[in-house]
Amino acid sequence: MSSSTQLPRIDKIGPLSPEEAKWTELRKIEWTDQSGKPRIWESAARKTRRETGIDAVAIAPILRHPSKPISTMLVLQYRPPVEAVCVEFPAGLIDAGETPEQAAVRELREETGYVGTVRDVSPTVVADPGLTNANMQMVTIEVNLGENDEPPEQHLDEGEHIERVIVPLKDLYQKLQAYSKEEGKIVDARLFHWALGLHWAGRLDLKS
Repeated sequence: MSSSTQLPRIDKIGPLSPEEAKWTELRKIEWTDQSGKPRIWESAARKTRRETGIDAVAIAPILRHPSKPISTMLVLQYRPPVEAVCVEFPAGLIDAGETPEQAAVRELREETGYVGTVRDVSPTVVADPGLTNANMQMVTIEVNLGENDEPPEQHLDEGEHIERVIVPLKDLYQKLQAYSKEEGKIVDARLFHWALGLHWAGRLDLKS
């Protein structure tokens, strides 16, 4: 975890003018519905979309250790829009000239220090289509660890304060429940849906 001297806090919330906005913009969408009626929709959009048409990646790390259960890596970081520490998968925006796979490998190394092999890339998905056109791809990266490997050094950007947590997959669903109910943290929807799928896949007879 990066060093810090105080707890984060919100000092002021106010309107953002288009001239000040570096990362996002508000849009007025004029469209026609299925009955032919004209309608208006308010939307937020990223201003950083690259030539791939994909804004970002989220990384599902699969950690394999010779003598420990198969695990994943979570990151904890304060998110000002929700005024809370969020529990998330490592994630980040795609840089110019990068593929989603390259961005995922880079972001995993920067946020956690770990390096692995890309095993799967999702289709382009959206998280909140009623509010924003922001999209991403989820990339599964497998990390093979040695018996006596020490945790690697993070490579965080200035202003990033990220705590990494290794959680066995068998405990992930319960761990996320505890973060939410007992510690007051907010769990990212993509991570929770991933954990929920694992949880119910283990409880249901999917062959029937």
